[in-house]
Amino acid sequence: MSIMGKLLGGAIGFAMGGPIGAVAGAVFGHAVFDAHPANLAPPSRLSYGESSQITFFVAAFSMLAKVARADGQVSRQEMDAIRQFMTHDLNLSPENQHIALNIFHTALESPEPFESFASQFYGQFHVQPQMLELMIDILLRVSASDGGISTSEERMIQSAASIFGFSNAQYAAMRSRYARDVNQYYAVLGCAPGDPDDHIKRQYRKMVSEYHPDKILSKGLPDEFVKFANDKFNQIQEAYDAIKKERGIS
Repeated sequence: MSIMGKLLGGAIGFAMGGPIGAVAGAVFGHAVFDAHPANLAPPSRLSYGESSQITFFVAAFSMLAKVARADGQVSRQEMDAIRQFMTHDLNLSPENQHIALNIFHTALESPEPFESFASQFYGQFHVQPQMLELMIDILLRVSASDGGISTSEERMIQSAASIFGFSNAQYAAMRSRYARDVNQYYAVLGCAPGDPDDHIKRQYRKMVSEYHPDKILSKGLPDEFVKFANDKFNQIQEAYDAIKKERGIS
């Protein structure tokens, strides 16, 4: 059962602070209360792994909400992009789509700035750079899905990248995955067209190891994000295959 299902089923409770905890409390508190009438024992506290999963899930849709409103309003195209992300990228069940939208709309009304959510997320995952990069990738992918990343959206995403400790060059490489230029495949591997074959091979092996879905899942990625992790892993494979073909690498 997914972490969301366990929460709604009343098997566990949670205690989180900061803006992510406030959004989680507003969204899940009522659901957990309904699942626990007075004659039932209250749910237990979250383990570290469960807390990490809730943090990732809530932070993703909270930060997407702030980015979507970066230009002052949430457009129909942006909401379509969010729904597509939920259904096609994450393969969320209808129940979990409802939860995700509740998180999204609750975060829209939160007085906390985007940077506060990013800072709390960094506090949870600062020793897991793959998780930090996945969050930037989510923000870029959804922002670009309606035809382009606006200046206000990019300003927010860049602030998250800075909070997460990524350099300008690292952010540019992540962004270029969605720029659809000739260097896109190199950007996926964090390489440049002028890099030697040996460097590209080493970088490919490093990324395959770091971003294998099983390894990412073990670091606290919610069940609902497994498909997203698989897509990223496949993106790495596709990029390397394209570069191998271009260069004649055996």
